[in-house]
Amino acid sequence: MHGRLEAPHSNRRDLENLRKLSTYLWEYRGRVLVALGFLMLSKLAIVAVPLLLKRIVNTLDAGVSDLSDSATTSAIGEQDVLLVGLALVAAYGLLRMASALFKELRDSLFARVRYRAMHQLSTRVLRHLHDLSLSFHLERRTGSIAKDLSRGTNSLSSIVNLLVFNIVPTAAEFLLVAAILLGGYGWQYTAVVFVTVGLYIIFTLQFSGWRMQFRHEMNRLDSLSSGRAIDSLLNYETVKYFNNEQREIAAYDAHMNDWADAGVRSQVTMSTLNFGQAAIVSVGVTVIMMLAVRDVTTQVITLGDIVLINAMMLQLFVPLNVLGVVYRGLQYALADMDLVLKLLERAPEIQDKPGATTLRVTEARIEFRDVEFSYSRERAILRGISFTVEPGSKVAVVGPSGAGKSTLSRLLFRFYDIDKGQVLIDGVDVRDCTQSSLREALGVVPQDTVMFNDTIRYNLAYAHPEADDQRVAEAARRANLDKFIAELPQGYDTIVGERGLKLSGGEKQRMAIARVVVKDPPIIIFDEATSSLDTRSEQAILEGMNAVARRATSLVIAHRLSTIVDADQIIVLDAGRIVERGTHEHLLGAGGLYADLWQMQLGAEEQDSNRQPD
Repeated sequence: MHGRLEAPHSNRRDLENLRKLSTYLWEYRGRVLVALGFLMLSKLAIVAVPLLLKRIVNTLDAGVSDLSDSATTSAIGEQDVLLVGLALVAAYGLLRMASALFKELRDSLFARVRYRAMHQLSTRVLRHLHDLSLSFHLERRTGSIAKDLSRGTNSLSSIVNLLVFNIVPTAAEFLLVAAILLGGYGWQYTAVVFVTVGLYIIFTLQFSGWRMQFRHEMNRLDSLSSGRAIDSLLNYETVKYFNNEQREIAAYDAHMNDWADAGVRSQVTMSTLNFGQAAIVSVGVTVIMMLAVRDVTTQVITLGDIVLINAMMLQLFVPLNVLGVVYRGLQYALADMDLVLKLLERAPEIQDKPGATTLRVTEARIEFRDVEFSYSRERAILRGISFTVEPGSKVAVVGPSGAGKSTLSRLLFRFYDIDKGQVLIDGVDVRDCTQSSLREALGVVPQDTVMFNDTIRYNLAYAHPEADDQRVAEAARRANLDKFIAELPQGYDTIVGERGLKLSGGEKQRMAIARVVVKDPPIIIFDEATSSLDTRSEQAILEGMNAVARRATSLVIAHRLSTIVDADQIIVLDAGRIVERGTHEHLLGAGGLYADLWQMQLGAEEQDSNRQPD
């Protein structure tokens, strides 16, 4: 178990990751330098406070001694002591105020650096996720990715804050205190401080490094539980269909139970670490104060000196005590950041080749030449597929489930690269043009239409964000969606719900058809676009589909053969090969696989009609 937990830590590259993070700060280097300047001024002011306390104590002590030794106490002498004391106290207050002012100026200047860096990293990660190939997104768990991204983005802010606002100022303050002790009180005080700080750092690093395994385990279980919860909510209807609420809750509860156990172990080891740190600091401060008491009693140093030393130790060891928390926080932040940076290092499988051209569609001819493709080496999906969709024509692809029909549209959109052969548009291999220009020329009505949790207007205009209301309304009319929208209380401003869950399957497919009408591309792919429609709805929108198809080159991947009887060419796939091709009448006359599929669907439709109530 320990080997598994330590693996993420051992594979981390903290120094390299910190170097990468520094690029996000380089843009604001001037602001960073000014902020660091204010930081140093703040530390100089705070270190000067004990020096001033020494002066106050010594002045008051000397004044009281002189006045008590005098036989005739003078009012003028008391007034002098009072004035000097008040002036020193006022200076003390000004120093503390200056320290606070410089600290807030530092924070204000650095705020833009921190939040802009988080902004840039978040945007880069989201862009990279969109650049990653379809295979990555089919395998990912949305909840886990969201959790990792949230932790990773926040970790950038944590790392910057911890390094700039804690570690650097603490180191600066330690050097200033060491210099003052060495210069004013000798090597013994300085030696005790160095030994105490050295032991503290060694203990903190060693112990914290060991207990990081529990934090990694908490992160892993946190991602698992979050992913399981979000998956169950995204698949709410499926959970309800199979009455599996308790199963989902039990799985989530198991992950959370393990997470709680890991959290307890983490807290126990943290408490042990905190006590060890406190013990080291306590021993160090005690030894320092023993030296100071010894020197006061032998009159080597003054009472003001012991106040100065005590104040300096408190000022040094308070942030040093926090340094343990800072180190742990930095380790956690680096662990979280490592996840995001490794994600950013994952190269997209599908990339534009150097010098890729912009696809300019003039004829809209589609051609598959001897295409072979497989998702994995163990199973070939397409074997030697060759066909042409002439400009303005309608070609349908049919076949049994698993024959490879929908794979054709994914290859045309270049979600995957083929193993052999070519996919061409107007004679240009889709691998030779930019993905952006390729997809600009394509429109699709998918089998499973997913909508944004926004208005109907937003979802319809998504294909062409500059589309006006008239264009959107015309598209809805051509998709036989206008009457449905008119009956809604909020019309086009109706929210469709998460992934369009408030719409029926048929309504979502009409939305998809309307959306492609809004885009008006030269090539349209209908990927089983009527599979969720009843017969009446299917016939109602076929005319609109055909009207859209007549204005473009159309590739129709069909499940219902009744929707493609007017196709210029029908291609029949079976086990990844083309087994038949021709018109509807020709294929029926051939008596092959297409004719068998036709008869099977006619029989299924007849049984459905017989089951309809009178």
